[in-house]
Amino acid sequence: MNTRLPSIEIESAALAGEPTAAVIWLHGLGADGNDFAGLVPELDLSACPPIRFIFPHAPTLPVTLNGGYVMPAWYDIFGADLISRQDAAGIHQSARAIDALIQHEIARGIPCHRIVLAGFSQGSAMALHTGLRFPQRLAGIMALSGYLPLADTLIGERAPANAHTPIFMAHGSMDPVVVPARGEASRDLLSQLGYPVQWHSYPMQHSVHPREVADISVFLADVLGQGNRAA
Repeated sequence: MNTRLPSIEIESAALAGEPTAAVIWLHGLGADGNDFAGLVPELDLSACPPIRFIFPHAPTLPVTLNGGYVMPAWYDIFGADLISRQDAAGIHQSARAIDALIQHEIARGIPCHRIVLAGFSQGSAMALHTGLRFPQRLAGIMALSGYLPLADTLIGERAPANAHTPIFMAHGSMDPVVVPARGEASRDLLSQLGYPVQWHSYPMQHSVHPREVADISVFLADVLGQGNRAA
């Protein structure tokens, strides 16, 4: 039985040939794959090869923080501070589903080192959690307005293959949902562990800034551009 997460797919340059790279982009709590699909035309991908963008839909589940309301979520959230009590089982379950998406792209002919794992908010948390533990080297990780979940287990579970994977972290300086200090603490921990983190702060709340879109374009060109084809 096919249990792969349903997804929206967009190819950045269909007329330029088959995609040779992929970006798997995970939405935030209560959203779905449509949330960031509309961002693709806004990106400057002129320095990139044809890219397949995959925007999966998270499963629905009752979210404790929101009074048990059922909504799309990668895992349950128990408190506003996000880290004092965490849904480890839900995070691990979603990580397996995201692993399957990466493996599906590999089976379609996209090498793992040509795949970027991205996410916003809760999706950002899943991108960091999954990408840093993935056993094959990824091209990069983009973590937008999020944080590193289950940080205390990362040292024992992280994959050597992604020890030097470029990490793009972006955060709003006025974010009331994932407060800047939460993102900064994740940045500091990853930097202490030797990960090459690129930190970007923008004058916004829990959203996406126009300058951030430009910086994402540069990051994708850096990790997927013509000079990064070798394994």
